Amino acid sequence: MTSTTTSTAPHAAPHAVARTAAPTPPARPDTDLNLLRTFLAVYRAGSLTAAAPALGLSQPTVTTQLRALERQLDRELFTRLPRGVEPTPSAHELAGQVAPPLDALAALDGRGGTDGAPGTRRSPVHLAGPAELLCERAVPALAGLVAQGVQVRVATGLTDPLLDELRTGQHELVVATRRPAGRALSCLPLDEEEFVLVAAPTWAPRLRADLGLTDLCLALHDVPLVAYADDLPIARRYWRTVFGKRLAAQASLTVPDLRGAVAAVAAGAGYSVLPRYLCEHEISAGRLVVLHEPDRAPSNRNYLVLRPGAEANPDVLRVRDALLAAAESW
Repeated sequence: MTSTTTSTAPHAAPHAVARTAAPTPPARPDTDLNLLRTFLAVYRAGSLTAAAPALGLSQPTVTTQLRALERQLDRELFTRLPRGVEPTPSAHELAGQVAPPLDALAALDGRGGTDGAPGTRRSPVHLAGPAELLCERAVPALAGLVAQGVQVRVATGLTDPLLDELRTGQHELVVATRRPAGRALSCLPLDEEEFVLVAAPTWAPRLRADLGLTDLCLALHDVPLVAYADDLPIARRYWRTVFGKRLAAQASLTVPDLRGAVAAVAAGAGYSVLPRYLCEHEISAGRLVVLHEPDRAPSNRNYLVLRPGAEANPDVLRVRDALLAAAESW
C-alpha cells in the first residue's frame, strides 16, 4: 500500500499543475454547437436549474452536455456551489471566445440570443434589490428595454442575502444599499436617498414647526412610530445624525415595505423617517408634513452590483446602462 501511494503521487501533481497553467484550448471545429450553447446559457444564468428551462432541456441533460464539453476540452468549466455554479477561469475564457459568434448565429436565425434550440428566446436578466426602489424607480426605467424584447426577472429582499444569492449565480444585478466588501464584485454608485421626518397633518398641532430640536424629540415621544423593522434602522440613524442622540422609542407599527409605511403615516398612524422620493407626492399633496429640515439631511448611497461573468449577456449590460442613465435624474 505504501509503495502504491509513493509511485502515484509524483505523477498526479505535475498533471494537476499543467491543467491549471495551460490556456484554455479553443473549441474544436467539430464541437457540437448545442454543447456550446448549453455552456453559454449556464454561464449567463449562473445555474443549471435556471438555464434548463431557457434551453428547453431537462437539468440532467444540461449536466450531461456540460460534462461532455468538459471532456472534450479537458477542462473544468464550473465549480458546483450549494446554489448554482461559479465559472472557472477557463469558462470565462471560453465564453469570450464563443459568445460573439453564437450571438451572431442566434441573431441570424431570429432568436436574438444564445439560449438554446431554435425558437427559444434570449436569457432573462435577473435583477434584485429593495422592493420599494425597484418598483418605484428601476422597473419603470426598464420599460423601454422590455418593449424591445429584453426579458427581466425581478426579485426583492435585503442587501446581504441578495448579495449572497448573486455570488451563487441567482442574480446578475443587485441594487445594494451598501457597497459590498472586497473587490470581487463590480460595483457602481447608483443614486443617493435622502431621508425625511414626516407625519400626517393631524399631528401638526402637537408637532409645531417652530419647536426646537429638544422639544420636538420630547413631543414625538408620545406619538406612534411607524418603521420598516423593529430595530428601527432608518429612524435610529436619523436621530443619531440630526439630533445627536440615541432614539429611545419602540415601533407601534412595522411594515417591511416602506411604501406601506408611507400609506400608514399619511393615514394618520403616527410619524416615520422615510426616503423623500417615496413620499414626495404625499408631501406635495399635503397628506404628509415634513417635521424638520436639517441643514444636511441624512442620506444613503445605493449601488448597482454586477455578478462576474454576467456581462457576457449583452442584455445584462443594457439593463445596467439603462438603470445608471435613469438614476442621474432620481
